[in-house]
Amino acid sequence: MLTVVNEDGTPPSGSSLLDEIVREGARRMLAAALEAEVNAYIAELSDERDGHGRRLVVRNGYHQPRKVTTAAGAVEVKAPRVNDKRVDAETGERKWFSSAILPPWCRKSPKISEVLPLLYLHGLSSGDFVPALEQFLGSSAGLSPATVTRLTQQWQADHAAFMDRDLAGVDYVYVWADGIHLNVRLEEAKACVLVLIGVRADGSKELVAIKDGYRESGQSWADLLRDCARRGMRAPVLAVGDGALGFWKALAEVFPETREQRCWVHKTANVLDSMPKSAQPGAKKAIQDIYNAEDRDRAEAAIKTFAQLYGAKFPKAVKKITDDQEELLAFFDFPAEHWIHLRTTNPIESTFSTVRLRTKVTRGAGSRTAALAMVFKLVESAQQRWRAVNAPHLVALVRAGSRFERGVRVE
Repeated sequence: MLTVVNEDGTPPSGSSLLDEIVREGARRMLAAALEAEVNAYIAELSDERDGHGRRLVVRNGYHQPRKVTTAAGAVEVKAPRVNDKRVDAETGERKWFSSAILPPWCRKSPKISEVLPLLYLHGLSSGDFVPALEQFLGSSAGLSPATVTRLTQQWQADHAAFMDRDLAGVDYVYVWADGIHLNVRLEEAKACVLVLIGVRADGSKELVAIKDGYRESGQSWADLLRDCARRGMRAPVLAVGDGALGFWKALAEVFPETREQRCWVHKTANVLDSMPKSAQPGAKKAIQDIYNAEDRDRAEAAIKTFAQLYGAKFPKAVKKITDDQEELLAFFDFPAEHWIHLRTTNPIESTFSTVRLRTKVTRGAGSRTAALAMVFKLVESAQQRWRAVNAPHLVALVRAGSRFERGVRVE
């Protein structure tokens, strides 16, 4: 098709010719994918016929065109329609074809939905979404303030349903816990987001719970853990967290059989903060020798060496490690392949580091539940990119009670 362009290579509408080409390519690829999906559906059911031998599932033209907002911009879609005359024997209702590529309700791609909570957390009001994204996406379709408001309400409902789901059928062998301070429209000045991430028996990581709490108090953590237990959550074998007393007090109350592992990243920072800067490089190297040791015996020897080097001048710093020695070295009693995962709360920290970079204190009137729902949607999106722990097959053995010495299973 011949297209008239301006002297600078842009179409008359003012958008880039390259953008137009990309959008046209996306439109054609989407149309081809929808056609292929419908053809496969009809071919699969070609043997379904009525009493006169006529097919029950046939093509029936196209639906009305609609615009779908994608990362390539607004693309006009004309989805093929299917006439499915089959009747469900149990319900007596007609069966319907529903596209997995483009559901009937879809007006924007999931990637666009990920952008909206980011903008909201960054302090952009819903009324500013259209001018902010219209130039980037090539259209404001589906981005009106009313649409964004409906989305935030849906996200709040999704978060509420997530926090009320049944946990009896899920087994979390390891859990990481941390309180994240994001400064995102929470009502209390000292409020934070309490996060629990677990490792299932198959080795995959999964968000267990996320809710707001006051600081990282024992009461806030106890409420969260009791709620998880009420919904059927089984006691984890090992919990990993920082030195905040609130979580450990709550864990001992709700899941007393769960072992404790202190986060070495938090512990290192706490120890170095109590030492002068001149001594910190050497102390940091000595601490790394502890948690990077080949086994528990060498780690205990490294702790003695650290105490000998710094005990006389910095007794408070040394005491921070010696007092928590058992909790700091608990990970050595588990498979060696899991040590790198269990000695820190990095699974939580790495997930929320990008969220922190995109948030700031906002002065506008904000809903606590809406802000928490935004954080939930961001974590839910990030969860799709989480990788399983190393040697995932060993997680089930840990739950079964297998004993490990020097990181190796003892028969």
